Amino acid sequence: MKIENGEIAALLLRVADLLEIQGANPFRVRAYRNAARTVEASGEPIRDLVDAGEDLSALPAIGDDLAKQITELVKTGKLARLEEIERAVPPSLAELTHIGGLGPKRAQRLWKELGIETVDALEQAARAGKLATLEGFGAKTEAKILKGIEELRAHRARTRLSDADTIVAPLVQYLKDFKGVKSVDVAGSFRRRRETVGDLDLLAIAAKPAAVIRHFTKYRRVKDVDLAGDTRATVRLDSGLQVDLRVLEPASYGAALLYFTGSKAHNVKLRNRAIDAGYRLSEYGLFRVKKGAKEPKRDVTSGTRVAGKTEEEVYAKLGLPWIPPEMREDRGEIEAATRNKLPRLITVDDLRGDLQMHTTWSDGQNSLDEMISACAERGYEYCAITDHSKALAITGGMDAKALARQQRELADVVERHPEIHVFRSMEIDILKDGALDLADAAIETLDIVLVAIHSHFDLPAAQQTKRILEAVTSGKVHILAHPTGRLINRREPYPFDMEAVLHAAKEYGVAVEINAHPERLDLDDVHAMRARELGVTLVIDTDAHSTSDLDLIHYGVEQARRAWVEPKDVLNTLPLDALIRRLHGQPPKAPSGIRSKRR
Repeated sequence: MKIENGEIAALLLRVADLLEIQGANPFRVRAYRNAARTVEASGEPIRDLVDAGEDLSALPAIGDDLAKQITELVKTGKLARLEEIERAVPPSLAELTHIGGLGPKRAQRLWKELGIETVDALEQAARAGKLATLEGFGAKTEAKILKGIEELRAHRARTRLSDADTIVAPLVQYLKDFKGVKSVDVAGSFRRRRETVGDLDLLAIAAKPAAVIRHFTKYRRVKDVDLAGDTRATVRLDSGLQVDLRVLEPASYGAALLYFTGSKAHNVKLRNRAIDAGYRLSEYGLFRVKKGAKEPKRDVTSGTRVAGKTEEEVYAKLGLPWIPPEMREDRGEIEAATRNKLPRLITVDDLRGDLQMHTTWSDGQNSLDEMISACAERGYEYCAITDHSKALAITGGMDAKALARQQRELADVVERHPEIHVFRSMEIDILKDGALDLADAAIETLDIVLVAIHSHFDLPAAQQTKRILEAVTSGKVHILAHPTGRLINRREPYPFDMEAVLHAAKEYGVAVEINAHPERLDLDDVHAMRARELGVTLVIDTDAHSTSDLDLIHYGVEQARRAWVEPKDVLNTLPLDALIRRLHGQPPKAPSGIRSKRR
């Protein structure tokens, strides 16, 4: 059995969820979550390490016991520890913890006191008013849980992009390894790098299409085969994700890639442009049609094919440069291409540093030295250490005294790393009233002040807006991190006036983050595009909690590309000297009569 990293990580997270419901030691729970994060972020298949006899305990956050459990899972496909827990705790309870308004302790109470084990049973009980009979629940909690159930079910239909990456990579390799397959590409919203995908569209070129289709339907993770023809198949994987494969001839491959990448709105505009120029565009190619001739409505290959082998060929015949897939959402990209005004989209190589990461001083897995070394190894000019402030107790957040101790250690570590500049920073909580969770004297010791919300998500929109604006306009802040607080497929953004916050960020010189962690991708592409339009400086960070998390930076860059972001729009594309000058100048003024407290 070939188990993938994503499958291993999912099972470790399942153990963590069920242990938490059991009320196990928080350190044990965190150990499984940290190990899952390490496995998921690993660039090398864990099964290959096991097959090679490598010591898994050498990996970050994986001790001897977890190394043995993961090895057992790779070799047998089973995890005895999980099976043991599932005999004591109903496995379906794990899903309850993903509902807004619930957590492990409440899920346990619902099970013990009301016998609730499933989402359906929870919904029935909430609608019947049974939850309100439990101490600490009440009508508001019932309403919040019902809303959370609705959101959970809506999210089930979409797969997070990083999960799709994990699922599709071995499948693509499986197809590429088959004799006669010349190329395989993933199209659809996956290629446009949307934060979630509904299904996967695969395109291939092969000498014997029918043989490739048979091979595809025999993939080990195929649960059901819905369709299997000579050139096309539709299957459903054990993850629930639907995958379509089409095997095409080389002459039409580019047109098909363009068509199946989408979006639908982008394709409609291209087709209309083709019609205006005397062509017909379909997934089979671009065809010249005779002027005035009546073409069969359903014959998408009539006429003379003039392009189709590559996307570039099709775009060129329509008088356009190639448009990056991330931009194909009908947000003005075709008009911009017509005027030769497409932006030069940002790439990972444009970034000179990462300005949000965590160490063992709060909830990170690696030490100061390890995180700084990892940044240097990636060729960064600078990085910022941003461990949590004390308000977020679950993370082991720091108060002013702990921050001072960290800075003393940091000074020693920095001396060993002259190859990279390290900014003293902290991820400071914005408290309920908008105050910052650190005294001004301690804030003055920081090079970069990064702030975020981690609590009181359910405040009314007006109060939440006032809270954020209080921090952004304080004259103390450089970066507003993960501004909406969302967790993709798990937690909706908290309500607030984004437009007001972006205008304030622009006025006060506060950079707004695109958090690259695939669970967040916050800002989303729409808000990031609006920020860019307003001239708000963006910053792309990983929010890394381990050295391997630093490799997640590409997700933030992809999100930025969907928002048409260029290198000049992003704070951490600046060379070190320019960034230091920029930070010393922030805020650039004290607008609206408020005096800046930054030195």
